[in-house]
Amino acid sequence: MLSCEEATRLMSDARERPLKVSERLVLGVHVSICTGCRRFGSQMDVLHKAMQNFAGGKNESTEDDK
Repeated sequence: MLSCEEATRLMSDARERPLKVSERLVLGVHVSICTGCRRFGSQMDVLHKAMQNFAGGKNESTEDDK
């Protein structure tokens, strides 16, 4: 069984490289029973999308914010 530290490391690694089948399996089992790691994965997704929008020039601020 993975620890939360190992699971979050694998989630981060998955952003940089494809995980091995064995890594995906143990991560999937861990995330299926660990609410904290599921939440971490969701937060990583939100941050990734926000950074993509930022890098693409999509800024949600309005003229009133300036």
